[in-house]
Amino acid sequence: MIGYICLGTNDLPRACAFYDALFAEVGGQRMMEEDTFVAWTSGDAGASFAITQPFDGNAATVGNGVMAAIAVGSEDDVKRVYSKAMELGATDEGPPGPRGDNFYAGYFRDLDGNKLNVFIMG
Repeated sequence: MIGYICLGTNDLPRACAFYDALFAEVGGQRMMEEDTFVAWTSGDAGASFAITQPFDGNAATVGNGVMAAIAVGSEDDVKRVYSKAMELGATDEGPPGPRGDNFYAGYFRDLDGNKLNVFIMG
């Protein structure tokens, strides 16, 4: 159902370096690049992830209640990707661990303050 998610950035080169390294952990690679927009995919038929400088020229701001989730294949993958995010300068929003039955996730904010998680369900 979801084709892609797009989050704002105020520093595209810095954000690209962060997401290039983070998505390399899950087999992601760039699929589209414009002057103010970059998108990544894992190559399957799933949704893609993009960052952009706002089209209206105003500063990008964080959406309250907005979060992007990165699906992985195991709890070890959750730990590895979460650790990579921390290494890249992300801010902790909740370390990897169980969140109810059949859901394991770690939460963090990227360099622009956008909230993400990495998870496995089941």
